[in-house]
Amino acid sequence: MKILMSAYSCEPGQGSERGIGWNMVRQMAVYHEVWVLTRPDESRSAIEDELARNPVPNLHFVYFTLPIWANGWRWGQGAIQIHYYLWQIQAYFVAYQLHRKIGFDAVHHVTFGKYSSPSFISLLPIPFVWGPVGGGESAPKAFWKNFSVRGKVYEILRSLARNLGEFDPFVHLTARRSVLALAATEETAQRLRYLGVKNVQIFSNAGLPYEDITRLAQFSQNDSDVVRFVSIGRLLHWKGIHLGLQAFNEAKLEKAEYWIIGEGSEQKRLEALVKQLQLGDKVRFWGALPREETLSLLEKCHVLIHPSLHDSGGWVCSEMMAAGRSVICLDLGGPAVQVTEETGFKIKSSSPDLTVSDMSKAMVVLAQDTQLRMRMGLAGQKLVRESYSWQAKVKHLATIYPDIIKSNKDEYSYSVRETNY
Repeated sequence: MKILMSAYSCEPGQGSERGIGWNMVRQMAVYHEVWVLTRPDESRSAIEDELARNPVPNLHFVYFTLPIWANGWRWGQGAIQIHYYLWQIQAYFVAYQLHRKIGFDAVHHVTFGKYSSPSFISLLPIPFVWGPVGGGESAPKAFWKNFSVRGKVYEILRSLARNLGEFDPFVHLTARRSVLALAATEETAQRLRYLGVKNVQIFSNAGLPYEDITRLAQFSQNDSDVVRFVSIGRLLHWKGIHLGLQAFNEAKLEKAEYWIIGEGSEQKRLEALVKQLQLGDKVRFWGALPREETLSLLEKCHVLIHPSLHDSGGWVCSEMMAAGRSVICLDLGGPAVQVTEETGFKIKSSSPDLTVSDMSKAMVVLAQDTQLRMRMGLAGQKLVRESYSWQAKVKHLATIYPDIIKSNKDEYSYSVRETNY
């Protein structure tokens, strides 16, 4: 089949949106012939270098950017969102001309993965697939009381922007024209159904290449007497590291440490909390590290603590499961999709006090039961191999495309013939 995919952000060897874009289009080209709409200014050289080393005959890139304000995406987060919206409009006209020449069977919007922003390529007269998209997650209101003023303002503005997006008629049009929407989380799935999407499937935006899974599987099983918990990521209020620290304090484990890898605006508050709780040298802040150093530290750890309050992805959960480590996360967002009862503990988020209490109990159980950690680690490795490699994820998706075309053939057949003519 001939598939047109839109990936505003797309780059090999990266994580987050860039990694989603690249891995989705790269793996889809194994099964179909794929054309990709993306920008030349961010990742073209990296894409062309990768394809020179590892050619993919079925993968074609179409680069374009705004004729005016081409580099506006460099001006900060607000400017990126405006640039993205305008680029999506331009993408429709580029896609329309391509469709007249090539005659695509389906069109798929991949990145950015925001459910509250429209994709104008949905207006093409062919079946439209949307996602994976996230952004429907919110920090439970009960947890706001522990946020700084800056954190509360951030949450208010985030909710406002999302609500405004839901008022955008083009977002509703995108939803109604989607023959399939891939929701990264259950929270986003609920918003997509509200917007009018008829066919919504949960499809985590977390994934790992086989090469990374193989490498992580080679991590040794640390047999140290000291059980090390670890959190990794940006130190922001919604990442919930303060909850992890409070739970660690409540657990009162003698032979245990809590390592925190990353940096961010909440670091001083977290360091102050460590002093207040008198955790001393049992907690260590490592700062932001290169990937190789980070992996070296992770191999020395036993359990991932990921108490994020609204996270569409949470890729580190998949990475740590691939490394044979158990996970403690909140039963929210992307981590709740990835982690199962066999691979870790998903903590309910009814209130901060109960969450901290339940998280501390999970820490005690895992610290004292080496065999349980081992079983969860093995189950996590199996889960990632079977369900969270990009190869497995996209293979599943690629097999859906023919059914989408067949089930929507009557609706689109006249428009397709007209456009091709």
